[in-house]
Amino acid sequence: MATLPLILICVAALLLIALAAVALSRSESATPLVYGAAFLACLTALATALQHLLAGAAAAEIVLPLGLPWLGAHVRIDALSALFLVVVNLGGALASLYGIGYGRHEEAPARVLPFFAAFLAGMNLVVLAADAFSFLLAWELMSLVSWALVLAHHRDPENTRAAYIYLVTASFGTMCLLLAFGLLAGPAGGYDFEAIRAAALSPELGALVLALALLGAGSKAGLVPFHVWLPLAHPAAPSHVSALMSGVMTKVAIYGFIRIVFDLLGPPDWWWAMILLAFGGISALLGILSALMQQDLKRLLAYSTIENIGIIFIGLGLALGFGANGMPAAAALALTAALFHVFNHALFKGLLFLGAGAVLSATGLRDLEQMGGLIHRMKVTAFAFLAGAVAISALPPLNGFASEWLMFQAVLISPDLPQWGLKVMVPTAGAMMALSAALVAACFVKVFGIAFLGRPRSAIVAEAKEVDRFSLAAMLALVLLCLLAGIFPGLVIDAIQPAAQMLLGGSLPNQSAQPWLSIVPVAESRSSYNGLLVFIFIVFSAGVTTLLIHRVAQRRLRRGPAWDCGFPNPDPVTQYTADSFAQPLRRVFGTLAFQAREQVEMPAPGDTGPARFRVEMRDLIWETCYAPIAGIVDVAATRLNRLQFLTIRRYLSLVFLALVGLLLVLVIWL
Repeated sequence: MATLPLILICVAALLLIALAAVALSRSESATPLVYGAAFLACLTALATALQHLLAGAAAAEIVLPLGLPWLGAHVRIDALSALFLVVVNLGGALASLYGIGYGRHEEAPARVLPFFAAFLAGMNLVVLAADAFSFLLAWELMSLVSWALVLAHHRDPENTRAAYIYLVTASFGTMCLLLAFGLLAGPAGGYDFEAIRAAALSPELGALVLALALLGAGSKAGLVPFHVWLPLAHPAAPSHVSALMSGVMTKVAIYGFIRIVFDLLGPPDWWWAMILLAFGGISALLGILSALMQQDLKRLLAYSTIENIGIIFIGLGLALGFGANGMPAAAALALTAALFHVFNHALFKGLLFLGAGAVLSATGLRDLEQMGGLIHRMKVTAFAFLAGAVAISALPPLNGFASEWLMFQAVLISPDLPQWGLKVMVPTAGAMMALSAALVAACFVKVFGIAFLGRPRSAIVAEAKEVDRFSLAAMLALVLLCLLAGIFPGLVIDAIQPAAQMLLGGSLPNQSAQPWLSIVPVAESRSSYNGLLVFIFIVFSAGVTTLLIHRVAQRRLRRGPAWDCGFPNPDPVTQYTADSFAQPLRRVFGTLAFQAREQVEMPAPGDTGPARFRVEMRDLIWETCYAPIAGIVDVAATRLNRLQFLTIRRYLSLVFLALVGLLLVLVIWL
């Protein structure tokens, strides 16, 4: 069967699974049946999309008799959509596998199972859509079912607030995308993507479409300052849904931005790159600084997603800048780095959220201050989480290093750009990315050290047990993929090249042909990396060290007290806390970024009262951007509330005035 029809069958199967889940939700067998069926559907779609991508098959399009009567529903698979279908269905398959075990602990499965399968279908449909109406319809489906999943545990007031903010932000983003497609379609109303590609926009309208796409897709991706929903919604959702929202849904938003700006909008202006670089650099730095300040494990992971989204937008900005200056090879390098990081982030962030879900399932806790010592009770989970922490910290030989290293290679080409604005902005964004990379390492040393090392800080953690085999299988599969993508990055880079060629007209040299599977993105004299040799060296050196210790050291077993850092009290309360770990960085960066203030109350000599230490931090973006808007909306809604008490005569008068106003607008427009 052809690729596109088979993927459409998988999407239809996911929608049918969602309908079946409504009828089966009260059955005890509903959880394994729904997640098992979703796993098979996603696995089939993954294999089909991967085959299309690796074979370099030509684009295929089908027009379905749905949607607008004169338009139909256009669905299409090309190199770009095939790449993102791989990301969506890989994440969906492993989240479904994880859900078979994790879902048994769900308090209200009827509020999760139907929407989970529909969420997977919605993300697939966004990537497949090839006309504006189908795209927006699938986008809204994805947004609404994910909102329902955020609201699954609705009895918690914080979750209700998170769902409300997410719904408002998603509606605003959809409105911006609707306006963007309206401008792209123009007066002729050509809503299918082929007609949009054939049209030409003025530079002013092109810049407006870029701004609307940045607002619409950037708000869904979690780009600063449109990120306010993300650290609220991701912790509220069930953990395997959080893995999908953070690892996959944000990538679907990036797909939407790439499709509009790189494919439909036409040739870019060079200054567009400066906007993306500025947003990307600020998002990367502010996202990881916010993550460092958190004690809630899932909220910390959500903020770190903002940092990675910033890195991806830096790559997209570089690709725009190089492309606008007629440098297709450099543009392909930057776009490849961004798309490689899209894939990598889907892997290691999904792994980390699944690891957080395993900890939550075993302990019922998200607060780092109550954890500790889990490495002794959840050994496999600890290993998987450590692998994810190493990958997100961009340490070789795992995959996070490969994509960020590729991004820095693109930054190093920036002196060849002719515009001084880009000559200044690109190194600035590169420096912000480098600083954020160092802070990521500090952040995840804190997370793993506080949660998994040391002694248990609460009784429930001391009694924790390892999670089920389905959850472990999903996490270990992601660990393996992170390792394979890190030691064989050339294979992933080659798979991305058809998308780069389609969008930019240029691509990187074939990396699989390099000796020892090295990657040489620019020239061997300037840069090269071999993940396989790094992996072999690490394994060999670690093995030799272990062998020497066991062969040369004395065999007599000796026991002694562990080094206590000068504090002989073994009580867990004397251990480092998450807050104390972040204190030095908070004092350096927090004053500027969060207006952090520390208050210490010390009792007088002889006073037996407790000492108190308080930290106050402000969310400046919320207070300056969103709180005033919320206040205005609240006042306007209160005043407009009286409209519901009007008489019929006054309602008819309002309708008449609205009709006259619309006719005047039409006359002026024509």
